[in-house]
Amino acid sequence: MAITYNNLYLDIRQQLRRAGIDGATLEARELVCFGTGKTREELSRDGGLYAAPETEQRVRALVARHLAGEPVAYLIGEWEFYGLPLDISRDVLIPRPDTEVLAGLAIEYVRTLGECRVLDLCAGSGCVGLAVAAQAKEARVVLGEQSDAALKICRQNIRRNGLSGRVVPVQADALEKPERSLGEFSCIVCNPPYIPHGDIAGLDPSVRDYEPHLALDGGPDGLDFYRAVSEKWKQALTVGGRLYFEVGIGQADSVLRLMRAQGFGDIQVVKDLHGIPRVVFGTLCAEVYGQTI
Repeated sequence: MAITYNNLYLDIRQQLRRAGIDGATLEARELVCFGTGKTREELSRDGGLYAAPETEQRVRALVARHLAGEPVAYLIGEWEFYGLPLDISRDVLIPRPDTEVLAGLAIEYVRTLGECRVLDLCAGSGCVGLAVAAQAKEARVVLGEQSDAALKICRQNIRRNGLSGRVVPVQADALEKPERSLGEFSCIVCNPPYIPHGDIAGLDPSVRDYEPHLALDGGPDGLDFYRAVSEKWKQALTVGGRLYFEVGIGQADSVLRLMRAQGFGDIQVVKDLHGIPRVVFGTLCAEVYGQTI
């Protein structure tokens, strides 16, 4: 029986809701748009028209894959973060709303600096660094990422958002000291792997079975990258520069102590929209900088 585009969307939305999926409205729209090859505007315009049977089958096949665990962002190959459209592949984590807290805090700070250099370390898709570049027009941003496949996605997203003049991708291992050729930065933002190794097997299948473990595994206690970055990468910060971390649930106090031990001061913890401590940031003190670097 033929079905209109609007009724197909409503049917898919109800199916996702029955499955208990948060964000069923957004996900239904994205799946139907992708499966029908229509933009959001075209889907709204053509809502009363009938979809071809093969088009309906294509959409329902996508929905079946999603209900089996495959994330929408990987199915459609893109996602939105801080208003920016981003290419997404299974080589990078899917940008999440919680990470917009990290981006927003960094943007607020970088805007006060005028011309400056910013490093997005463990960049993944480049979402945080690109958001900073898009919102702080005088900043020049480096996307530091170890994975070749993730760097390819970074390059695509730089081009897609028209930021080639102010954003560059660079291969960088966050667990090792930075090359001096990278220079200094006024701000480093980092959303590192922070899941304890032993917890990965218990993650939701949509994360465990699809997202790259390289971007999830933070070592035995989940803190390997926080230790390495706060110790080794402070030499890439200017005196008085800030380091911003996203942290996992229950990690804020540990990360605060690690940063304090490495000479960061004025350390603050910021909660996300769910009231969970999500970002820890601090300023590199001048006296400690002079003693240790």
